[in-house]
Amino acid sequence: MLEGIVYKSTGSWYLVKSENKFFECRIKGKIRLKDISTTNPIAVGDQVKFELEIDGKGIISDILPRENYIIRKSVNLSKQYHIIASNIDISVLVVTLNNPVTSTNFIDRFLVSCQAYDIPVIIAFNKKDTYIDKESIEIKKLIDMYKLIGYKCELISAKYGDGVDEIIRLIKNKTCIISGHSGVGKSTLINSISPNLKLKTKEISSSHKQGKHTTTYAEMYDLDSDIKIIDTPGIRGFGLVEITKYELGDFFPEFFEAKQKCKFKNCLHLDEPDCNVKNKIKQGKIFESRYNTYLDMLKDQNIYRKSDEVSNTES
Repeated sequence: MLEGIVYKSTGSWYLVKSENKFFECRIKGKIRLKDISTTNPIAVGDQVKFELEIDGKGIISDILPRENYIIRKSVNLSKQYHIIASNIDISVLVVTLNNPVTSTNFIDRFLVSCQAYDIPVIIAFNKKDTYIDKESIEIKKLIDMYKLIGYKCELISAKYGDGVDEIIRLIKNKTCIISGHSGVGKSTLINSISPNLKLKTKEISSSHKQGKHTTTYAEMYDLDSDIKIIDTPGIRGFGLVEITKYELGDFFPEFFEAKQKCKFKNCLHLDEPDCNVKNKIKQGKIFESRYNTYLDMLKDQNIYRKSDEVSNTES
């Protein structure tokens, strides 16, 4: 029996690295995950056990326990989820102000997903070389906002390598997932970190201002400085599982800090009296855009798998 790490998954076969060799593997029977309805039983980053057949290909029989993972909602099956990657040390979210647009709602949902699974995030604001004065001011506002909340932010130009050295320093000796919309420059950033990879990149569609998908499946690459990078397809939405609506606010760090002074322990920060989160918003100490994302996620019933109701009790 061999053990290895899944470097690529196409849904029907898996590329597994074991003892510096790669093996094409498939699943033995059905491997199901406990408590989570997913479209893929095995994800990039998984540590698996497998046996070799006569033809040199492997049969995966078991998945070792995951340290963490990040998921998105299944495109076609709204009540199911797709595991993007697992066993992640750090995440880089590549965002652009425009061409294509990355909304604060998308950024916040990604941050909440990572917060829920204890994955640190670097927000890489890419394409700094394309922004004019007004856009540069807007980018600075976003960076200041997320830094104030406590997130690491970097302003970069993946195309020209500006700021990439700092990204390399932050992800050295780590397994890192690089995420973001199609067209924000994920593959360009990876190429800037390790030019020998020569990943395919494409320009933005001029008619729709959206990225063209160049990454079809998540895939892991070994880079210099003992960096393992997981490149992901362009992602449009994220989901959380096994949380209640009373827990959601805990994954917004500034909400979690403020709620300690809410009147009710399980305050939803909606219409409850003496809600410190709402007070902080009125005072300008919690950003309204973050609260709007929270409200959107609260309405999104697909993030809940528990339906327990808890009566309000005072703190």
